[in-house]
Amino acid sequence: MDFNVKKLVGDAGTAISRLVQLTEEKLGTSERTELDSHFENLLERSDATKMWTEKLLKNTEAVLTPNPGYRVEDFLFEKIEKKRPNRLTNLEYLGLDMMEAGNVFGSSSPYGSALIKVGQIEQKLGTTEREYIGAVNQSYIMPLRKFLDGEMKTIMKERSILENKRIDLDSCKNKLRKARSIQGQQAAQKDGLNPQVVMEQAERELRLAQAEFDRQAEITRLLLEGISSSHASHLRCLHEMVQAQANYHAQCHTIMQSLATELANASLGKSSAPAAPQPSVATMVLGNEPRGKARVLCDYQANDSTELSLMADEVVVMVDDDPADAEYVIAQRGSQRGKVPRVFLEIIS
Repeated sequence: MDFNVKKLVGDAGTAISRLVQLTEEKLGTSERTELDSHFENLLERSDATKMWTEKLLKNTEAVLTPNPGYRVEDFLFEKIEKKRPNRLTNLEYLGLDMMEAGNVFGSSSPYGSALIKVGQIEQKLGTTEREYIGAVNQSYIMPLRKFLDGEMKTIMKERSILENKRIDLDSCKNKLRKARSIQGQQAAQKDGLNPQVVMEQAERELRLAQAEFDRQAEITRLLLEGISSSHASHLRCLHEMVQAQANYHAQCHTIMQSLATELANASLGKSSAPAAPQPSVATMVLGNEPRGKARVLCDYQANDSTELSLMADEVVVMVDDDPADAEYVIAQRGSQRGKVPRVFLEIIS
C-alpha cells in the first residue's frame, strides 16, 4: 500500500497543534476567536432545530407505530433499502376475531350477527388507519428524516470543519505572538534561526489560516441561514399532516355513526316485530287497573310531561291504552305514570 509519508507527518503535526491549542484554551492561557452574535444565534437555532426535529420525528413514529419492535424492524428494512412489511393493524385483528366469534355464536343470532357487523366495520377502520399512517409517513415523517439525514448532516459537518479552522487560526495567532515576544526571539536564536524569518513565517501562516477560516465561516453561515427555508418547508408538511389527521378522524366518525344507527335500527326492528305466542298489549291492559308487566327494550326519553322516561331493562306496569294514540300505552313506575311507545316494551306477564 502506497503511503504519503509527508502528508501523514503534516496531519499528525496539525492534530498535535490543535490538541495543544485546545488544552491551552481550557487552561485559560490562550485566546479564543469568538464569532459574532448573529453567527452564535444561528448556531443556537441550528442546535435547537436538530434536537426538536429528532424528538418530533421519534414521537410521531411512536404514535403511528406504538410497538417498538415494529419500529426497529422498519428502521432495519429502510437501511437495507427494502419495503416495509405490510402488517395488519390492531383494529383489523380485532375485526377478524369479532367476525370469527360471531360465526361461532351463530350469524342468525342477535349477538352473533352484531359481532360480524361490528367486526367488518373494525376492519374498515383498520384499513382507514393504515391509509392515514401512510399519508403521515409521506407528508411529514419522510421530509423530516430527509432533512436530518441530508441538510442537517451537511451543516454539522461544515460546523466541525469551521471549528477546526478556528483552532488552527488561534494556534497561528498564538505562534505569532510567541515569535514576537522576547522569549520567542531568544529561543529562535538559541536554535540557530533568524527571529525575523520566524516571525515572517508565522505571519504568512496566520494570513493563510485567517483566509481559510473566513471562507469556511461564510460557507457555514449560508447553510445556517438556510434553516429558515427548512422551517417553512416543515410548516407545509405539518399542515399536510394535520389535514391527514382531520380526514382520518372524520372518516372514522362517519363510519362509527353509520354503524351505531344501523345497530339501533336493527334493535328497534326486532323489538317491534310481533311475538306470536304472546298476546298484544291491548288484550293485556283493560280499564285503569294494572293488567300486566313489561320490560323496557331500550332507553326512551320523554318528549313532554305526559310521557314517561324509561331506562333499558327496567320493568314497568302497564295500566291502559292511550285513548289518543294507539301506538302508545299508559305505563306506571312506582308513583310515576305516563305514556310510553309500545315498540319500547316487551310483555313479560
